[in-house]
Amino acid sequence: MSTPGAPPVGPPPVTDPSAPGMGYPPYGPPAPPKKQRGLLIAAIALVVILVLCVGGGVAAFLTLRNAETGEGAKEPAVAVDQFLTAVYKERDATKAAKLVCSSSRDDDKIAAKVAEVEKYASGYQNPRFRWTTPKVDNKTGDRATVSTKVTMTTADEKVADQELRFTVVQKTGWWVCEVA
Repeated sequence: MSTPGAPPVGPPPVTDPSAPGMGYPPYGPPAPPKKQRGLLIAAIALVVILVLCVGGGVAAFLTLRNAETGEGAKEPAVAVDQFLTAVYKERDATKAAKLVCSSSRDDDKIAAKVAEVEKYASGYQNPRFRWTTPKVDNKTGDRATVSTKVTMTTADEKVADQELRFTVVQKTGWWVCEVA
């Protein structure tokens, strides 16, 4: 029995923290979420940026490597005449390459062709090359076919002729693209 104002009589309060329903749980507060999610997002963003930059760089390279540098000739026949001069008279592969359209420009092949002309000419006494005025056979839009006859004469009066047909294209002027 208890009297009014007296403390309640009953079992004493349990202070054992391991007792069920009483005190603190036996483990600590939950750990804050790890910062891996932010790191993962940053890594994905970095990879995306790298892919875009590399992709853009490759696209720019592929686009610009075929770009014509400088200005081509004003007319298809002029382009052929300049090319023939570079190959047969000046025997300058670098100059000849600057007259070739980008899709056909292969410095090694052009240098090999100029070396072939040089080797051929060195087998003769004082060879001279000339050609007929290049004639436009067919011109449609930005493409033309030009023909000419190249003649080599030597000091001992030997003569050799070769008919050539050129395909020239217009981009930033006229450029030699194919020789047949």
